[in-house]
Amino acid sequence: MHYPEPISKLIDSFMKLPTIGPKTASRLAFFVLNMEEDTVLDFAKALVDAKRNIHFCSVCGHITDVDPCHICQDQSRDESMICVVQDPKDVIAMEKMRDYNGRYHVLHGAISPMDGVGPEDINVPSLLTRLQDERVQELILATNPTVEGEATAMYISRLVKPSGIKTTRIAHGLPVGGDLEYADEVTLSKAIEGRREL
Repeated sequence: MHYPEPISKLIDSFMKLPTIGPKTASRLAFFVLNMEEDTVLDFAKALVDAKRNIHFCSVCGHITDVDPCHICQDQSRDESMICVVQDPKDVIAMEKMRDYNGRYHVLHGAISPMDGVGPEDINVPSLLTRLQDERVQELILATNPTVEGEATAMYISRLVKPSGIKTTRIAHGLPVGGDLEYADEVTLSKAIEGRREL
């Protein structure tokens, strides 16, 4: 089907987003056409503002509009713990939990030799610099429970071991409310490994 060029460009733009195929892109484009012009302008401005004004914190690597970020500026947070995550979205997930009050370090990826991503391609050097601060007593490795996440956690733990800083790995296993019959072997294995005494 041939669309007028402005709609065609809009559909192509939506298709650049992850998980958006041609049908969804077309629906979104036609939805935008039916929006009020002020709403469309606000939407476009929000896209441009986010792209221009969001950058990475110079301390932890989290996304922010101020530097250092609000978490790094917060004096009430526990400076003795740093939780290492792969992605800024992981920080947001941890913060929603409200149980963790330490600092963060965002790697912006994981070691993946198959994809050509080595330790030098993620935010490891600045982590090692931060660990020279003698206030840091524990490093919590909260990378994803994937082959890449596990390899990254293992790599960092080996780097940190000589410093004497306590290095822990978050537990992985069955979610609360999950059924054993639906769990895969890796999840069950991790659940058994991470068992604790009652």
